[in-house]
Amino acid sequence: MTEAGLAHVAHFHPVLLASRLDDARADGRRCPVQAHLLGTDLAIWRDDAGRVHAFDDRCPHRGASLSMGRIEDDRLECAYHGWRFRAGGQCTHVPAVPDWAPPAGHRVQAYLAREAYGLVWVALKPAVAGEPEPPLPAFAAEGDPHLRKVNCGPYDVETSAPRIVENFLDMAHFGYVHEGWLGARDHTALEPYRVTATDTGFIATECRAWQPQSSVQAKAGAMVEYTYEVNAPYTAILTKVPDAATVKVAGFRESIAMFVCPLSPERSRAWIRLAMLDWDSTDAHLQGFQHTIFMQDKPVLESQRPRLLPISPQAPVTELHSAADRASTAYRRYLRESGITFGVC
Repeated sequence: MTEAGLAHVAHFHPVLLASRLDDARADGRRCPVQAHLLGTDLAIWRDDAGRVHAFDDRCPHRGASLSMGRIEDDRLECAYHGWRFRAGGQCTHVPAVPDWAPPAGHRVQAYLAREAYGLVWVALKPAVAGEPEPPLPAFAAEGDPHLRKVNCGPYDVETSAPRIVENFLDMAHFGYVHEGWLGARDHTALEPYRVTATDTGFIATECRAWQPQSSVQAKAGAMVEYTYEVNAPYTAILTKVPDAATVKVAGFRESIAMFVCPLSPERSRAWIRLAMLDWDSTDAHLQGFQHTIFMQDKPVLESQRPRLLPISPQAPVTELHSAADRASTAYRRYLRESGITFGVC
C-alpha cells in the first residue's frame, strides 16, 4: 500500500460488485477476483458459507498473484504451487510437502471484508480479536422494503475520489453539464441552502434546483428539493421527492448513493446505488439514465487540475468559492478535520 495513512485504512471502501464472486469460474471451480484499493492489489473470494474475504494479492511463497487461483476445500489455492490459505490467511496445505503442517508465520496478509449494498467492502487493516470493526457508510434507504435497489457501474475515472464526491454534491453545474436533463441554462440560480454538521459528517438541506428531467420517471420539468449527506470520506447520498404531478409513478421517491473506491491518489472507481419506488422499469432502463448522467460528468471530472482535491493551505493551487459552494466547502472542511490525505493536496 502506498500513501495511505491510518485515516484511510480505518474506513471500509467498496472494491467490486458482490455478484462478480458468484460469476467467477474456471473449470467449474469458484475463483477469486482481483480488486484494487488505495494502491493495494487484493484477491477477493467467498468461502463455502458465503462469507467474503480479502487477501493481499501476493502469495507469500513466491509472490504469484493469488487472484489467479481457485477455491478448493474452502481454501484459496495459489495457481503457482497450490499452497492453500484459509479465512484469516493461514496456510493449511503445501502439496509438495503434504505431511507438513505449516507454522503460524506461513500466512498471507488478510484484511477486513464485508458484503453490503450489493458490493464487497474492504478496510485495509487486519481483524484483531476484541477490536470492533469500523462501520460501513450508512444508507438509510437500504432498509426500506418498499424501495427497489439497483446498482449502476462501475465507472473508472482518472481523477481522485474526493473530486467525484464533490461533483456529486454540486448543483451549480446542472444547467451546463446536464442541460436538458438535470438542469437548464435559464434556471441556474440557486436558493440559499443549509449545511449542518453531524456525528459522521454533514447534511445539506433545502437544496432546490429546477430540472427538466429529475429522474428516469420524470414526465415534466419541476423544482426539485434535494437533501445531501456525507457520512464517510468517499461516500455521498442524495434523496429527493419530486412533485407527484411531474412523475409517471404514483408516490415516486428515490435515494441515490455514490460509493467511490480510491484506486490510487488520482484514479477512482465509482458505483451508484439506487433505491427508488419503481418496480416496473427494467434494471437496464434505470441504469441507462444514471449512465447518461455520469458520462456527462466524466470528461469534466477528468479535465480538472489538479486531480487531487486542493484542501490545504499548502496546496499548489487555490480554488475560488461562492455561496453556491456551501456543500463543497463543508466537504473539504470535513476531509481536513478527518485527517484524510489520500486524494487531496
